[in-house]
Amino acid sequence: MEIERWERSEEISDAEKKVIQETWSRVYANCEDVGVSILIRFFVNFPSAKQYFSQFKHMEDPLEMERSLQLRKHARRVMGAINTVVENLNDSEKVSSVLALVGKAHAVKHKVEPIYFKKLTGVMLEVIAEEYADDFTPEAHGAWTKMRTLIYTHVTAVYKEVGWPQ
Repeated sequence: MEIERWERSEEISDAEKKVIQETWSRVYANCEDVGVSILIRFFVNFPSAKQYFSQFKHMEDPLEMERSLQLRKHARRVMGAINTVVENLNDSEKVSSVLALVGKAHAVKHKVEPIYFKKLTGVMLEVIAEEYADDFTPEAHGAWTKMRTLIYTHVTAVYKEVGWPQ
């Protein structure tokens, strides 16, 4: 699959970083539940993504997915990685390092097509906007859209470095 190289992450201003961090602090207070909601919607909307998860790739019922300990564990892992990025938005080297590790694991070990990161981060924004509607102002939406692009571009940059597809 071709990686979309024309996408560049826009600089996130200090004010936008603050909005992201404030919004995220409320989201992360319920990190497991929100993470599970994100993954369930992701797998319902993009069932082909389940192929990378042997433990729950055959699950169709969202309630069964919600009860899956493996899915919950992965949700915590995803939310933890995003939390590390959000906490370190003022340290671009740390952000790059964290997202490079995520990208390398998914490209080399798990062989996940990079487009799934765009899909997952889109679902993440949808779920946060719905579940935290009062906090998700137009300003927050703009900041989170930049955050989504930052995650996608950093993660997928690693795919090029490792010579995707392998």
